[in-house]
Amino acid sequence: MNDAISIRNWMIYLVSCLFLASAVFPIIGVSQTVSLNGDTVDYQYHYFTYQEMTDLFHGLADNHSDIMSLTSIGKTYEGRDIWLVKISDNVYENEDELGVLLLGAHHGNEKPSFEILIYFIQHMVENYGKVNTDDDEDGLVNEDPIDGFDNDDDGLVDEDPSEDRVREVVDNTQIFLITMVNPDGVEANTRKNLAPNYGPFGFSEEITSYGVNINRNYGYKWYLYYIFPRSYYLLFNIIDSSPNYRGERPFSENESKSVKNFVETQDISISVSYHSYGEVMFYPWMYTSRRTPDENLFISIGENMSKINNYYLYKGRQYIIPRYGGTLGTSEDWLYGKRGILSFTIELCSKRVPTDPDVVQNVCLKHAGVNLYVCERSWTIEKEKFQVK
Repeated sequence: MNDAISIRNWMIYLVSCLFLASAVFPIIGVSQTVSLNGDTVDYQYHYFTYQEMTDLFHGLADNHSDIMSLTSIGKTYEGRDIWLVKISDNVYENEDELGVLLLGAHHGNEKPSFEILIYFIQHMVENYGKVNTDDDEDGLVNEDPIDGFDNDDDGLVDEDPSEDRVREVVDNTQIFLITMVNPDGVEANTRKNLAPNYGPFGFSEEITSYGVNINRNYGYKWYLYYIFPRSYYLLFNIIDSSPNYRGERPFSENESKSVKNFVETQDISISVSYHSYGEVMFYPWMYTSRRTPDENLFISIGENMSKINNYYLYKGRQYIIPRYGGTLGTSEDWLYGKRGILSFTIELCSKRVPTDPDVVQNVCLKHAGVNLYVCERSWTIEKEKFQVK
């Protein structure tokens, strides 16, 4: 009897430790199953909640105030702060450096989209002040950075990330991260936000449904819905109960409005918006098959990201979903069309919310490399635009 109690207490202690570790250090690779006296205990990856993320960010900002700041750029319908993290060597100054914007959780049920950004923030602030470290204990340092390749031919990939690279990126880039664009949706595990709707145009006296798809609420080419209603599936986007409901008007939602107001105050060169799932990447235009003026740059950046994450890049007239017209109201089209920002969408993972810790660890590590590359590419992008044109 006492042995059984001891085993039970040990299991409770083990589960508690693993839970706490995954909450604070989300990238710890724990096994999916553990065998204990013939019994198998299953473990699933623990994604951050909004409050856990908020607490973590406050702690990181306090402990790394030389390179990280935390600001609320708006509040949701339910009163949650929309947090903006900035990472830079002169973090409280608006430096003469182009910025990089990384976005997650436009859709609240796409959890990997914010998890990889939380991991990236931790990776940057915790490695910035570190000396070069022999992570794989082979006598060498920084010989296998996060780039998707086995640079030292030891059969392992990206096992010795470079601390020098982190320092160089932080010292030469203004990195802006909005990890949860839609925190209300994250907490409710829903695609849309949680604001009440009063009919498609807000004319009803009673609540008819809840939620707007934030990634259909950006105001670029909004009028095309009415000129080509069949091409742009107006009914599917105008019915307020639809998962793709676009909202009463452009930027009607606190979330999209907060992103817009922030972006308009900054010089940003490249943006990546993370979603899940599909393991694919694409770029503007989302609303037409017309090529962009910066097509070659989009392809160059996208193909280099693809070397790191091995995702398929949709180019030119290719689309992730065959369509008669296109998609209106996305952040990518507004960022590029109105601000000239080279904007990408990356659809993470082969399923919307993977629960295998090894899968989540791998996708977080890969996209730390993608984000580092994007920051490095931002240093030359304006010169490249000039040369292309």
